[in-house]
Amino acid sequence: MVRIMLLFAMVAARATQAPAGGVVCSIATLETDAELDKAAAALRDRGPDGLDAVIRSYLERKLSATDQVKYQRVMDQVAGQRGALVSRLYWYTDLDEAKAAAAESGKPILSLRMLGKLTDEYSCANSRFFRTALYSNKEISDYLRDNYVLHWQSVRPVPRVTVDFGDGRKLERTVTGNSAHYVLDAEGRPLEALPGLYAPQAFQEWLVRSRELADRLASSNDAGRFGMLLEYHANRRNIVDEDLRAQLALFAPELLNVPNSQHQTIEIKQSAEPTAREASFRAVAKYAGEASLLAAFMPSHETLLAQDNDLWRQIAARRSEQSQLDEASEQVIRRENPDARQAGLRAEGKYRQEDPLVRMLENFEEALALDTVKNEYLLHRQIHEWFVNRDIPAAIDDFNEKVYAELFLTPSSDPWLGLAPKDVYTALDDGGLSARID
Repeated sequence: MVRIMLLFAMVAARATQAPAGGVVCSIATLETDAELDKAAAALRDRGPDGLDAVIRSYLERKLSATDQVKYQRVMDQVAGQRGALVSRLYWYTDLDEAKAAAAESGKPILSLRMLGKLTDEYSCANSRFFRTALYSNKEISDYLRDNYVLHWQSVRPVPRVTVDFGDGRKLERTVTGNSAHYVLDAEGRPLEALPGLYAPQAFQEWLVRSRELADRLASSNDAGRFGMLLEYHANRRNIVDEDLRAQLALFAPELLNVPNSQHQTIEIKQSAEPTAREASFRAVAKYAGEASLLAAFMPSHETLLAQDNDLWRQIAARRSEQSQLDEASEQVIRRENPDARQAGLRAEGKYRQEDPLVRMLENFEEALALDTVKNEYLLHRQIHEWFVNRDIPAAIDDFNEKVYAELFLTPSSDPWLGLAPKDVYTALDDGGLSARID
């Protein structure tokens, strides 16, 4: 009832607002940051329509360089994302509003949890790469716009480090931090999760599978919903296991002979009087059993974690096509590195050999492929296992805490994000730590 009332309130509020056109047309005349922020807030209150209005005005007008900067500032604030001109995506930052929009549209929610803010240049590295390689990708952004209600939430500030060379030069970077995408239904219940960075094609395929899953679950009752959710994750876990086994057979067959003493057959719990929910679990329990047979021939999770990147790079090299950036993403990187633009004037052969930006793109694509296979085999597989074992908290905040604590190894209980281990000697007073909060 509360959600329905919120939905109607949002619709009524937007209906009474003044047309966005007047606000958009005034952007070029605004002089101060405060005026631009006020215009952005007015347009953001209109939701995705406000973003569409400011983008349309930007593209239709002949703007000076100064006015382009003004429009892009407003655009990013309306979208809730840095780089909105390319992605054209609208992000909610209030989960209740996202749930209301999901109920109204019939779309599931894609909720990003991250360090820092999606509107900041210095958000965590993964979220910056999402903006470049995923949200800027035209096929992905079009699909997100048509199939998901988007939401993001900051888990905590992102750590930053500055190296001052003492002569006016400074090097600033973010350190540590990870991000995860969650698919939620209109009630905010978790259906799927993707930990860390993925290559564009793999991310797109996951989005499609997750939307199909959400649609199937939306049309089922609670008992059927539970069974289908468990079946989906058991199937996906088995597919990951079979694929990983095939890759290990090619590149590290010796690992397949390592006994997996860690493995235990999945126990299916049942109350004294089985409910319909438990009956539906029984109907798909064979998937768990099939997984236990396969897992007996797989190395333990600890063994896989102990492998160096050479193994994962060999596996990733076979999937290089999944990591290719589209033209829109490449243009984002070129704009961020303007000193490399002149390299594009070289002859193609020399250009490919000498252009540092080309090498940067190739290295980034290789890193995307590497992250994809490691995240899929080591982290995403574990999430499927949690769903099968009914070890997923019902509340998304609790689920996210579990992901950050057990997969990313950065629990909220550690204020230093693993950067200040207690057993490391530093020869500094208090280990060089300061807890002053401004």
